[in-house]
Amino acid sequence: MREFRLQQELSRYRVGGFALPLGIIPGDMIEPVQGYTVTYNAGEHEEPDTYTFHAVVSHERIMRLVNDAFELLPDSVIPIIEIGSRDAYRSLDVYVSQIELPIQEFMESWHRYKAVLLEDASIGIGANSNEPYLEVFLDCWKGVAIHAPLEMRQSIETLLAEHGLEEVQSTWQDNAEGDDVTHSGVREVLEIVDDESADLDELLHRLREELALDLNIDPESNCDETGRELGMTLWQAVIVAEPTAGDPSEGAYLTFWMTASSLRQVEELIDQAMQVQDVWVCESLYSVDRMAFDERPDDLADLPLVRSEAQIHFVEVDPWASRATPEQEGARDPFDEDDDGTA
Repeated sequence: MREFRLQQELSRYRVGGFALPLGIIPGDMIEPVQGYTVTYNAGEHEEPDTYTFHAVVSHERIMRLVNDAFELLPDSVIPIIEIGSRDAYRSLDVYVSQIELPIQEFMESWHRYKAVLLEDASIGIGANSNEPYLEVFLDCWKGVAIHAPLEMRQSIETLLAEHGLEEVQSTWQDNAEGDDVTHSGVREVLEIVDDESADLDELLHRLREELALDLNIDPESNCDETGRELGMTLWQAVIVAEPTAGDPSEGAYLTFWMTASSLRQVEELIDQAMQVQDVWVCESLYSVDRMAFDERPDDLADLPLVRSEAQIHFVEVDPWASRATPEQEGARDPFDEDDDGTA
């Protein structure tokens, strides 16, 4: 299993006495106020009234605060991941588990990857529960949000007080959507030296596998983040594949470029393609994103702008570099429609 490594040459920025995660470049940021805000939320439908606490502390204090906040969660939880999206029509990807998992499994994943999760400003992690109606979430900028029923207010305030925190009017000056964030930047924190280096895609893939996470979108539609229906769009999907014969460790990434009208249709097209070849078996879906038309590869230079038919345009087969042999690199493409006997 590839190891995640932080870039050793990165220096941590400080704004006054406030240490930032490695992934944030402050620009002309005003020093954040360490403390917490609290907001009352009236329940809708059958949901209870709740409070949302949002705590912000300097980086050297964040790990202990997050660990203690996760202790509020019950024995069974629903994990959540938020991550900056590469999708052309969505800025943020939200992954939610479709099943409840033991809190121990969630905490094992948290401790396994916390060195990266506490530093990378493009990913957030947390979990919620139905009983009690509670959510604890470490956001991308490493603030801790606690969404809790009214009766838990005192216990949460006690926890925050134990960390030396008091209620304040605001933490990030002009709030997290204002000038501070606009004039600040995000940078990569993982060390990427070659194609074998573990990157953020790899981290997301492992978390999805360990925590049973699915992309929280309607798989039957194809909308942008404003709800506008897009119809047929260009998609790029990458799967992890194992050979049907031979050493299972000699796998490959298969990249599908296709036109489709929904995530469900993408999955169906991949399933159909895998069934008509006998070289690879799908192990897991690594990533899937909609691509802007002008982001299409050179192989699709002649692709019409408007397309009415769902189809796979081509598939790239990339054997894992450390395992690939000259025979593998020169082998026929099982997805090449021009090859005899393949689809």
